[in-house]
Amino acid sequence: MSIITWLNNNIIWDIPMLILMIGTGTYLTFITNGVIFTRFGTVMKYTLRTIFKRYDHQEKGTITPFQAVSTALAATVGTGNIVGVAVAIQVGGPGAIFWMWVSALIGMVTKYAEVTLAVAYRHRNNKNEIVGGPMYYITKGMGSKTLAYLFCIFGFLASYGIGNMVQANSLAGGLESVFSIPTWITGIVLAILVGLVIIGGIGRIASVAEILVPLMAVLYMSGAVVALIVNSSNIPAAFMSIIRDAFTGTAAVGGFAGATSMYATRIGIARGVFTNEAGLGSAPIAHAAAHTDHPARQGLWGAFEVFFDTLVMCTVTALVILSSGLWTDPNLDGNIISSLAFENAFKGGRYIVSIGLVLFAFATIIAWYYYAEKCVEFLFGTKGIIPFRISFTGVVFVGCISKLELVWELADLLNGMMAIPNLIALIGLSGVVRKLTKDFFNDPDRKRLKNENFSKYIIIKKK
Repeated sequence: MSIITWLNNNIIWDIPMLILMIGTGTYLTFITNGVIFTRFGTVMKYTLRTIFKRYDHQEKGTITPFQAVSTALAATVGTGNIVGVAVAIQVGGPGAIFWMWVSALIGMVTKYAEVTLAVAYRHRNNKNEIVGGPMYYITKGMGSKTLAYLFCIFGFLASYGIGNMVQANSLAGGLESVFSIPTWITGIVLAILVGLVIIGGIGRIASVAEILVPLMAVLYMSGAVVALIVNSSNIPAAFMSIIRDAFTGTAAVGGFAGATSMYATRIGIARGVFTNEAGLGSAPIAHAAAHTDHPARQGLWGAFEVFFDTLVMCTVTALVILSSGLWTDPNLDGNIISSLAFENAFKGGRYIVSIGLVLFAFATIIAWYYYAEKCVEFLFGTKGIIPFRISFTGVVFVGCISKLELVWELADLLNGMMAIPNLIALIGLSGVVRKLTKDFFNDPDRKRLKNENFSKYIIIKKK
């Protein structure tokens, strides 16, 4: 435990990794001429405004773009948006939220690039399913099976932790504390529900995510809006504290230890990456299966995903917490601050947070299963899927009844290790991203033919 904690605090999630992540995103922003920001209207036009668009399946893919982003959001919108924001504020001060915003802006470009590459290098497997992700663009574009195997090993192992046990534990703990449901009962029911969903593959997972993500977002955001209306007089001060403390640090308040501006920067960026997963390489696995006529068009959904997850949902959570004033109480655990902030604003607010956590956690479990399944398929072929499916479902029950301090630390370590081969590939294949971006934004309204060939923009080092 002490070794893993040291690695996380001093290497994996400390300044070197944050520099690599922010540096990669900044470099990608430069070589794409910042098009995600200068053409932000186009990003919204082909994402938010096309959510309910019907697809005639003439475009190559297995699921709709919205189902793809819903699956990805199911994995990213979770405990990090509720508990993670509270912890970031408590240990890094309000200024941590400013740096979370910075990481999100850079992360929009990073996620755009990795999704674009995932679609560009996708192919059909032996079950005639369209698959893609970092392991494929690392193998084909970088010519390195070693890096691809490392990514899949870390992704496969991380799915048991951050994608399964910690989510199941948060879900079971929330139901026990609010509704007094024993964790073992939750474990049995949850394992059965997860098994029923994941046995249907990406089609069923995407269909469930397509319903769950909007439902949980509307439920949680509605409660947050009510809380903000109640505390509206404190919102301007909350915004000012975010901006001021980003550069000056936070002075001690009562028993609050305070934080330097550098510490706030590190915590904010790390928590931002944790919640939106930009650069980890997980979400592109879902996006690769989407119906789309151009890799960069699906890449826009990647940028939208980070925008919604961090700049919208995390900001709303932060304002609710800061406007409540509870974050300065040193006796409150970060895990309950969000619930108390909602409850203080209106009676029953804690139920909104608890139900939100249940939906978020369940959605995260099924989405991470798909990510891990594709990693297992790459490592062992389709013969490894059934044993993995059985073990993954069993671990859901274990997660509900366990204490998970070590699992949290190990999950953070494995997530960071996933990111390294992916970030190397993003830098190495940045030229491909630049060419595909230029081709798409020259005429984003033009519908490409189903079998249009993008090979002239793509580097192939290994077939």
